[in-house]
Amino acid sequence: MKTSIVTGGASGIGLEFVKLLLEDNYKVFIIDNNKKNLENLDNKLKSKNFECIYQDMSKTKSPKKIYDKLKKKNIDILINNAGFGTFGKFYKTKWKIEKKMINLHVLNTTHLTKLFLKDMVKKNDGKILNIASVAAFQPGPLMSLYYATKAFILHFTEAISNEVKDKNISISVLCPGQTKTNFQQHVSSKKNKINFNAGCPVKVAKYGYKALKNNITVSVPGLINNFVVFLGRILPRSTSTNLVRYIQEKNRD
Repeated sequence: MKTSIVTGGASGIGLEFVKLLLEDNYKVFIIDNNKKNLENLDNKLKSKNFECIYQDMSKTKSPKKIYDKLKKKNIDILINNAGFGTFGKFYKTKWKIEKKMINLHVLNTTHLTKLFLKDMVKKNDGKILNIASVAAFQPGPLMSLYYATKAFILHFTEAISNEVKDKNISISVLCPGQTKTNFQQHVSSKKNKINFNAGCPVKVAKYGYKALKNNITVSVPGLINNFVVFLGRILPRSTSTNLVRYIQEKNRD
């Protein structure tokens, strides 16, 4: 039986990836730092072909712990989905929280990818999906580190995907826009004044999963999100940055 890993897989887009993998008859190792969400998965998933692993992916020792636990499982798909955002001016925000975000999005996503990619290269087979955001395509005042870390994920994924293009390995990055998950409430309790057509997590996950299977390196779901990415490429950097700040000030606390 084929095997897979989904970090941040107990809720939101991550949970939708889990469902897709189970439908394709994968054994899924679900990693999450929310014990309650992990405990509730038995009621949410029709299949029993999964195993829950409680682990905080913002801790620097987590990737090695996960790899040591699962390296003999012959992992076929790794989905690095875990992530979170923060809001506020950089000089006012809490470093303790931001350090966790940098560890999670940059250091630990990179480390976990490296550990399992080495095994995939040895057997010349495997798939890795990293989750970035449309935020990866421009600077983001008031969410500066979130935008910056997502840009890292985008560029990192594009580079290593190119490195393995001669192998039977697919490495893809999904860049969704605003999606109907708990992300907004974790960043801000303020109701959006500027509303975009928020994506459905089911459709977003299906879009990214299909792109991974078709060996598409960068996938951006939705016409509006693609338009936003296009605007960021043609507008002056200062204009794009100012526009992002305006939207953030309207939509966040």
